[in-house]
Amino acid sequence: MEISSGKPYYEVEMPYYTLRRFPKELDEEFLVWHRDRQSRNVKVVSGNGWMLQLDNKLPVRLEEDIDYYIPEMVYHRLLKGDGDLVLEIIKE
Repeated sequence: MEISSGKPYYEVEMPYYTLRRFPKELDEEFLVWHRDRQSRNVKVVSGNGWMLQLDNKLPVRLEEDIDYYIPEMVYHRLLKGDGDLVLEIIKE
């Protein structure tokens, strides 16, 4: 499944953050290593078993209501879990 925007997620821009949903039907091949031009704080709204892996680090299990920091230009990727993953993203 590839979403029409070319990105593997749906997102909604809110006044102070972005709400992003990765659907459970997503093919894992779309969760690729990438880097972003801005640092970001990511908070898990919902999701079960999903993991975040930063470059040269072991994957960490994403837990609800925990903030995760992704520095600008650091390669990272998601590893698929069960169900949808919903994130609240605040870009610096």
